[in-house]
Amino acid sequence: FMAYTHVAHDCHVGSRTVFSNSATLAGHVEVADDATIGAFSAVHQYCRVGRHAYIGGFSVITRDALPWVKTVGIKPACYGVNTIGLERKGVDQATIEAVSAAMRLLLRSKLNTSQAIEKIRQELGDRDEIDYLLDFLQSSDRGVITSTPGRQGSRGN
Repeated sequence: FMAYTHVAHDCHVGSRTVFSNSATLAGHVEVADDATIGAFSAVHQYCRVGRHAYIGGFSVITRDALPWVKTVGIKPACYGVNTIGLERKGVDQATIEAVSAAMRLLLRSKLNTSQAIEKIRQELGDRDEIDYLLDFLQSSDRGVITSTPGRQGSRGN
């Protein structure tokens, strides 16, 4: 926890997380293990930040932030898998490739979220990391941030 961070009431913060200067969580936020919240970022109440997620500086998170992904902006967008962060934490290359393939299906294909979930399950569903991603998507109450640069907007479940 760096200078001037704030964690409001009823939050759950995982292990090995990083909160940069003035990172802020509203009430009832869940931050999973190994996540990074960038400087001057705010996470709205009841949102979740997935495992190994990277929230860039000055971001405003009003929906759930996907695990393993770099999410950045006032109108946040996903900037791909946090490959460097995963490598630094010792995640093996096969897992990074599986997560990257799942994120391509979710974020870049023209499938809706339900179709993408089914395709991910069929093609990649034999890994714990993929099971976590699918559970994260299906258990979202607020919806997840799935927009990519140049394609603003967020989809729900």
